[in-house]
Order: sequence, then structure tokens, then C-alpha cells
Amino acid sequence: MVRRFRGEGVQKVDGKGRVSIPANYRSVLRDGDPNWSEGKLPEFIIVYGDERRDFLECFTIDSANEVDEKIARMPRGSRQRRALERLFNGQSLPATVDDTGRIVLPQKLRDKLGIGTEAYFIAMGDTFQIWKPDAFEASESAVDELLDAMPQGADIWTLLDDGEDG
Repeated sequence: MVRRFRGEGVQKVDGKGRVSIPANYRSVLRDGDPNWSEGKLPEFIIVYGDERRDFLECFTIDSANEVDEKIARMPRGSRQRRALERLFNGQSLPATVDDTGRIVLPQKLRDKLGIGTEAYFIAMGDTFQIWKPDAFEASESAVDELLDAMPQGADIWTLLDDGEDG
């Protein structure tokens, strides 16, 4: 079974854009990099997208390969495939976790998100996201609306039933 990212937290960003990847994320990145071996640095993919995305989404190499395979099965030249290729291949970059557990967030990405001295990391299962802390808090209103619409005392796990394939 593939390991999943878990947890959340704020990490300090230094003046050069270096930020520590949460320790428990690093093992998932290593396990999800088929080229990793002892002494090598784990690699992953950061998808930054256009101005409509106000977070970075980070994929293990294995997860990125799964997405690439799904895109490749779409009809060549279709609008959907072109949009996904632009986002996933064009508006992304490879990254490496250094031997101290840090990555460098390029200035372009820090500027895009408005990240200063802190970055908020949140696990999303097979990916994790990096946000400007204030922007993440503002984005939570959509989740709050969903939860507020549930009947009083409803169990959040009932949302799993809504996601079944059939």
C-alpha cells in the first residue's frame, strides 16, 4: 500500500526561500520516488498553476506519473487534455529535498503566493499543498459551508458515502 501524506503545520521560510519539509512528508516523498536509493535526494513535482491557483500542489514522482498516464489516455488535442498538460507539465517544476530536509521555493513561486517568512503545509493524501498561511485560512470557508450545511449532529464520515463510484 502506498504511504500517504498526513498532518499540517506552519514552517519558517528563510530569505533564500529555503523551507523545511515536514519530517513525516519526507519519508512519503522517498517512498514515492522510484529512483531514490540510500544516499540520493528524493525528488518530487511542484504544480503551481496560473493566477487561479493560490497554492502549490506537490506530487511524489509516482503520483505525478499516475496523473501523466491519465492525461496521456485523453484524446490528443482535446481541450481538456491541453488544459491539463498546460497545468501539470507547463506550470510545474521538479524539486529535490536536500540532505537537511529542505527545499528552495523559487522567488517566482513565493511572489505568486505572497509567501514571506512562513508557509503553511497541509496533507491531501497522495499530495500535499503549500499555502500562504492567511490564504489557506480564507480558503477554508468553502469547507466550513459544506460542514455547516450538514444536519446538526451528522457524522462527517457520511461524506464518504457521497463519494462512492457506484
